[in-house]
Amino acid sequence: MLNRRTFLKTSALLGGLLPFNSFAGQKSVNALVRPPALNEGDTIGLITPASPLFEYHQTVIEVREKLHNLGYQTRIGKNTDKKWGYLAGNIEQRVADLHDMFADDQVKAIMAIRGGYGSAQLLPYLDYQLIRRHPKILIGYSDVTSLLLGIHVQTGLVTFHGPVAVSTFTDYTTRHMKRVLSSTTAPIEIEDAPFEENLQSSNRIWTYRGGVTKGRLIGGNLTLFQSLLGTPFEPNTEGTIIFLEEVSEEPYDLDRMLHQLKMAGKFDHCRGVIFDKMPGVKPADYKPGFNSTLSVEEIIDLVFKDFDFPVCVGFSLGHIKDKPTMPLGIKARLDADAGHLTLLEPAVK
Repeated sequence: MLNRRTFLKTSALLGGLLPFNSFAGQKSVNALVRPPALNEGDTIGLITPASPLFEYHQTVIEVREKLHNLGYQTRIGKNTDKKWGYLAGNIEQRVADLHDMFADDQVKAIMAIRGGYGSAQLLPYLDYQLIRRHPKILIGYSDVTSLLLGIHVQTGLVTFHGPVAVSTFTDYTTRHMKRVLSSTTAPIEIEDAPFEENLQSSNRIWTYRGGVTKGRLIGGNLTLFQSLLGTPFEPNTEGTIIFLEEVSEEPYDLDRMLHQLKMAGKFDHCRGVIFDKMPGVKPADYKPGFNSTLSVEEIIDLVFKDFDFPVCVGFSLGHIKDKPTMPLGIKARLDADAGHLTLLEPAVK
């Protein structure tokens, strides 16, 4: 549990910014809160909760043009031009932009411009009562996983693992984002991502353990998911389908993180696990720090051989051009034999 004395000491270094107490003693919120749907013409607020924009003006021009072409208006956070080392401003500045976007009734969705590092730093300082009073779409991936999970746990708000503003908005990514963020009806099929010309066009998802299961979706980037263990922002995985994405880690990193989740009991009562394609999860330059290495497939077997729920690998999530938008907290159906995922209820109202 978070220690208030520690936070007060930290806040002195942050110019007086104090942590909010709304999460004290609280593990999770059970009541699901669906945000209002996003329609064309609505305004998306753009923030930088993690790493800075090194080419600020060029990036802002490009992301605004991109979202305007998709039919949305944009509002840029007032601190998005800030840089503090490897962070997009200090904690107070990044928190202020997120609070401003939730408080602004003209903003219907909040999208991170990019990920990087630093989103988790904001969690103790967020006003969760403000977020509960103004529920709206929050979308991003990678480092933004910390905000998606932390806010979902503390408020019950459905948050969305999907593109950031600098993402490539392919037809697939755009279609899935618009469908999930605007549709108030279900079911919604998460279709297979397309493949390059002259390459295999069939489903490339491989099944470690087959079966059909239903559960609430929870997940995001594996590193950030693991980093929330033991905090008030740790997600409850009971009755869930866990989806995990990772990029450019060595196999032993994957091994370490999955075994920690296993030892922490996060797989004990879940109903299924989905992995993305895990691009670049291989020995660095084929020169790992060990004489030999396990493959991703061998690690999956090592971790999940003791369980009996469906597990499949190869979904198009995370650090890849074509990615669906995955709503946290929404009931879904996984057919691991066919490699198909279906949202069983709408994520917005």
